[in-house]
Amino acid sequence: MQKKTIEEIEKEYDLELNSVVSNIKKQKARRVLLQFPDGMKPYSTVIVSELEKRCKNTEFLIWLGSCFGACDTPNIPEKLKIDLLVQFGHSKFIKAQ
Repeated sequence: MQKKTIEEIEKEYDLELNSVVSNIKKQKARRVLLQFPDGMKPYSTVIVSELEKRCKNTEFLIWLGSCFGACDTPNIPEKLKIDLLVQFGHSKFIKAQ
């Protein structure tokens, strides 16, 4: 199976990378944990590569545990010193009214 490009992935999913980058810079996050549902995990390294291009001084970690939705936040060990957790999903996030 050939690896997809970021452009191909963005045709399938609205990654909202501009928003992710904006939040990383706004919060001056140096270490960011990315959480993906299992169906998106095959694309995680491509997404990280794109984020690394846009956020030069940020280290990205990928949560390898399962993710069953936005309520399924990982129990992050304090020693990891994560500044920001970004959750990606299959569906667009809808804010409550």
